This record gives sequence, C-alpha cells and structure tokens, in this order.
Amino acid sequence: MNGPFALFKWKALFSQFDVFLNGFFITLAVGVLGLILALILGVVFGMFSTSKIRILKIISRTYVELIQNTPLVIQIFFLFNGLPYIKVVLPVFVIGVIGVGIYHGAYISEVVRTGITSISKGQFEAAKSQGFTHTQTMRYIILPQTIKIIIPPLTNQLVNLIKNTSVLAMIAGGDLMYRADSWSSGNMYYGPAYVVTGILYFILCYPLSRFARRLELKKKERKNTCKSSINSRITFVEGGI
Repeated sequence: MNGPFALFKWKALFSQFDVFLNGFFITLAVGVLGLILALILGVVFGMFSTSKIRILKIISRTYVELIQNTPLVIQIFFLFNGLPYIKVVLPVFVIGVIGVGIYHGAYISEVVRTGITSISKGQFEAAKSQGFTHTQTMRYIILPQTIKIIIPPLTNQLVNLIKNTSVLAMIAGGDLMYRADSWSSGNMYYGPAYVVTGILYFILCYPLSRFARRLELKKKERKNTCKSSINSRITFVEGGI
C-alpha cells in the first residue's frame, strides 16, 4: 500500500520521532515564556487603561488597537526582517517569545481591564479613605480579586498563544510546526507528519481548554447559588411581612 498514510511512512516517522519531540519542547518553551511576557504586559496596560491619568489611557489604547488590528504574522516578520535594519538581530526563539508575548499581551490587557472595572467602585473609595495610593489599592485590594474573575479567559488566551506559536514555522523557528514541515518536505511523508503534529498540539491545548471550561462552569454555579440565596431571603422577608 502506497498512500499518504502508508505503514512505512509511519515507521519512518517514529524512527525519527525525536525531531518532533524537540519541536514540541521548543513550542512549549516559547508558549510558557511568551505567556509570562504577555501577563506582565497585560497587567501593566490593563492598569493603564483604568488609570485616571489620560496619557496612560492613550498609551494603553494605542498598544491594544495597534496589536489587535494587525496580524501576528506581520508582527513576527517585522521583528525578523525589520529589526536588522536598525542593527538589532535577535535569535528566532527570542523573536517567537517577544512576538506572541506582545500579541497576546494586548488581549490579556483587555481581560484585565474588564476584570478591574467589574470590581465595585466602593472598594476604590474605601481604599482611598484609608489612605491607600492608587498603586497600593491595585496591588493589595483590586488585583487579588481581579485574578479570580479573569482566570478562565486567561486560560483561553494561553490555548490560543500555544497554537499561535506555529507562525514561527515561517521564520524557521524550530518549533513543532517547523519541524513537521522540514521533516516531511524531505521525504514527502506529509500525512503522518501533520497527524502527529496535530496530536501533539492537542496534548498541549486540550487539558487547558478543559480547565477553562471547568472554571467557567464553577463561576456560573457560584452566580446561580448567589441568586438562589438572594431569592430565598427575599421570599423569607416577604413571607414574614
């Protein structure tokens, strides 16, 4: 049998499976480091967007609108091809981390902004009355509460970030997608290469997406519990009247 998924092609793939494993670990490393950068940028610009200082809001909106409205591929190509013109040459691994970090940082900043604005304004006022500065209020009061609210959408961003590391294949980034392309282009065994690559991405992303769904369900259950508790109290008060 000589088809796209012929047995001898699978044997060839598994005899050189270390090629795919290396790409898998590079993708994982880019994802983790990119997430750390994205979280830092997301928290900083999320706080900027809720600040009362106008210039900080302008900086945040400029960053978010510029990054969200241009493709990640163009941003990666700019880092790879554009920076050398100003004598800045970065390793492709670093470009990957910076590229996906900056890109998803813009989305995480919106998640953080939404989380912060969902906190009652009374808590800001109470902190101010106690002599807290804006930074102290954010650090000790607002952000700890915000984290609980934004974890589910943050998990979804991590899933998207991992999948978006595949754009590094366009600049020979050594990631999982690049390794699959390189290996299969030499022997034309594309079928097994892409099936295994898809499975490896699935192994990374599926547990995270399941975790995000569980968090969303718990969040809904808590809301329903709170509503039921409030309705019970209302019914009790009305019955007493």
